[in-house]
Amino acid sequence: MFRLITAGESHGKGLVGVLEGFPSNVAIDIEAINKDLARRQKGYGRGGRMKIEKDQVEILSGIRGGKTLGSPISFLIENKDYANWEAYMNPVAIEEGPRRVTEPRPGHADLTGAMKYGFKDIRNVLERSSARETAVRVALGSIAAQLMKVFNIEVVSHVTAIGKTSLEERIEAIEKIKLAEASEVRCCDAAKETAMIEEIKKAKEEGDSLGGIFEIHITGAPAGLGSYVQWDRKLDAKLTYALMGIQAIKAVEIGYGFENAQKKGSLVHDEIFFQEEKGYYRDTNHAGGIEGGMSNGENIVLRCAMKPIPTLYKPLRTVDIDTKKEVLATVERSDTCAVPAASVVGEMVAITVIAQEFLRKYGADSLEEITKRWKEC
Repeated sequence: MFRLITAGESHGKGLVGVLEGFPSNVAIDIEAINKDLARRQKGYGRGGRMKIEKDQVEILSGIRGGKTLGSPISFLIENKDYANWEAYMNPVAIEEGPRRVTEPRPGHADLTGAMKYGFKDIRNVLERSSARETAVRVALGSIAAQLMKVFNIEVVSHVTAIGKTSLEERIEAIEKIKLAEASEVRCCDAAKETAMIEEIKKAKEEGDSLGGIFEIHITGAPAGLGSYVQWDRKLDAKLTYALMGIQAIKAVEIGYGFENAQKKGSLVHDEIFFQEEKGYYRDTNHAGGIEGGMSNGENIVLRCAMKPIPTLYKPLRTVDIDTKKEVLATVERSDTCAVPAASVVGEMVAITVIAQEFLRKYGADSLEEITKRWKEC
């Protein structure tokens, strides 16, 4: 199983990702990674930063001739905006000035982070806690997704709600969900897409922000990823942990989790059938593809709720950490709504966990050995 680490600040020189323990001889398409990075930057409601950054990954180690070496993979995503911030973000010497932040934003890491680490400048907190860091996780997930595609495991996502506008019914047809890729808000219902865009427009005019819900579907995952033998090896626990690590995600649901809680068991549990050509299968998927902490062979379905972004152009009241007087919160350049982008991040985070658990079950040093083990099961 591989390990991940991310580094970098929002307006620093760049973002760095390290992937250690990834198997050798996996073909990696750099342009596919860049395509996923571009997907993350799209979406109606994004702010001005997206016009500056054109994220591209620069591989530093671990890949040669388009294939992984089995050694640590490291890469850089340059921050183009660093040129405008170097005087304030230089690792060696900085200029004190108007970009020092003392007015923490409600709902952000600002105040608690400054208290925890003993900072007098909240910029030290907001630069690292920024969702800009998710670019690294998208690149890491794209690498993991390319490995999983070899074994016919893929991930898709779509937005099901923004503000008060939401889909009226769950969509399970993967081909329909894929239509969201062409939508400005990653919604596969044209009428709801229009309503969502109107909500975002209104929020922007009011200096406000919007959250929403997105859904992730993973197809092709074999039965038996994860385990029931220890609480911290359960697949649903690992997925939830990883998805909650995405900035502004406040809830994660597996399958029909909340809806199931209000129904009788006879209407919740997915009955089991068997056919020689299909093996074991279920006609329904209320469990979201996970039972007892393990994948059961059905599609894995995850839903994430994202709160509205804490940076408001009509800022909320707060307290200045220098004067302790009531002021309005600082205003950083931000999005009105980033739910569509978070949907892409969620895809990449989820497929990363699936890849880790897949390698825990079938893992070896090289792709050839992994494939052999997979075929033997």
